[in-house]
Amino acid sequence: MNDLLISFVSLLSTVLYIALLGRVLLSWFHVGPSSPFYPVIAILYQVTEPILAPIRRLLPRFGMMDFSPIVAFILLGVVRNIVISALSR
Repeated sequence: MNDLLISFVSLLSTVLYIALLGRVLLSWFHVGPSSPFYPVIAILYQVTEPILAPIRRLLPRFGMMDFSPIVAFILLGVVRNIVISALSR
């Protein structure tokens, strides 16, 4: 049972990593509602915004730079390692 939970946590963290990376990369492009890629971008924003919004509230502003994805990557890795090590016991 623990192996299944460890696999689930690992898969979930990988999906969140990919979603965060996709959001970061897509933030470099302006995609409007008329674009065929808009539904994918909307899903990425819905998945990642609950993670990034609290981090943005805590971080000080650095001009136009948004460091919340970097903090989210670090926190996601730390939480993943803690949960996997707790399940491995």
